[in-house]
Amino acid sequence: MNSRLPKVLFLLLAAYAAVHFSAYYSQLPEVVASHFDAHGMPNGWQTKSAFFSVLIGVSVLAAVIGFGIPRLIALLPPEYINLPNKRYWLAPERRGETMDFLNGYFAWFGCALFAVILLTINFAIQANLHPGRLPDATSMWYVLSGFMAFAIGGTVRIFKRFGRPPQDNLTAK
Repeated sequence: MNSRLPKVLFLLLAAYAAVHFSAYYSQLPEVVASHFDAHGMPNGWQTKSAFFSVLIGVSVLAAVIGFGIPRLIALLPPEYINLPNKRYWLAPERRGETMDFLNGYFAWFGCALFAVILLTINFAIQANLHPGRLPDATSMWYVLSGFMAFAIGGTVRIFKRFGRPPQDNLTAK
């Protein structure tokens, strides 16, 4: 699985976020609603500079999850990697292919996580810009449901891929 497309997508999302959210910075009050209940009502506040610091921090975290973890996995010896049938999948002749798959998987996961973060931040910004008419929280539930479906689908895909070695290799032994 190629991780080039999600890397480009992540960079485009980061550039978009930098431009989009910086345009709103001066329009926001000094103290912003930063946490919301299940109905979209604000129930936590912080300074605007702290709010944007959190945005930067979680953006870096999404990048580390998407692109740093696979690099760390690639550096680890097999005994420290928790992967089903790792003796087969991390054998020298298959390790590169396995790492390529994990790089692609984590890259797409990092992009999806970053998109959720950006949509959540945008929800909070819109709520602060228009406190009299808060955005509908239903859209956030759809975003979270979509991300959950993506994460479950990815987990199933990993288990299908690594759950057992291909049958022709089992019968050849």
